[in-house]
Amino acid sequence: MEDGEIKVKSLQKSLTILNCFVKKPRLGVTEISEMLDLNKSNVHNILTTFQAMNYLEQDTESGKYQLGLGILELCQSVGDRFNIRKVMMPYMQEIADATGEVVYLAVPREDEIVYLEAMHPVESYNMMRVILGEHAKMYCTGIGKAILAHLPEEVAENYISRGLHPFTENTITDPAVLREDLALTRERGYSVDNMEHEFGVKCVGMPVFSRRGELLAAVSVSGPSLRFSAERIEKIAETMRNTLRKAQERN
Repeated sequence: MEDGEIKVKSLQKSLTILNCFVKKPRLGVTEISEMLDLNKSNVHNILTTFQAMNYLEQDTESGKYQLGLGILELCQSVGDRFNIRKVMMPYMQEIADATGEVVYLAVPREDEIVYLEAMHPVESYNMMRVILGEHAKMYCTGIGKAILAHLPEEVAENYISRGLHPFTENTITDPAVLREDLALTRERGYSVDNMEHEFGVKCVGMPVFSRRGELLAAVSVSGPSLRFSAERIEKIAETMRNTLRKAQERN
């Protein structure tokens, strides 16, 4: 959006503050003030207003703010616009029940992926974090690499050329190694996140195509690394492949 199109500067400032939480989930008044070079009292007033509207929550101990349930409701509304989400949910649940692990759905957005949905096994009582609307880099997540591997070559190369920042000691930061990993992903039909984004967590990712062969999204199965041996990863991939084959007929 060009600056001339912005009619309400105060609203722009408020939304700019809210957008800070995309890059860092927990922030204090001083941090935001320094990030945006804004007056602390002004920042505080905007944050407390968002808090009153349930768009932000404040941690009582640290005093820092984080996104609240009001944002989740907005994300839910936006997510409902994506037909792919509604179509994929029963198949995601099938994969979750078969593998006993959490299953995620994401779509590409510029150089990142955006999570649309998450399903967990029916019999699981573990608390699952809310991930709807969260962003992540493509090159270091299973779900992201499943998408990146099937983007047009020039698009993928442009993405890789922007740099590969390490999140863990396992993150692939060498472009040549990443290209090899993406080639392997295309060859075997699935990607593997070997604790590349979060230590102790492994993921198996697979692209979701339409009946015409268009790349729509990706699905991943995620869980503790100790449960993801090479043999089990193969079994999970086979379960995903069989289930997503059925889903493709509806997209």
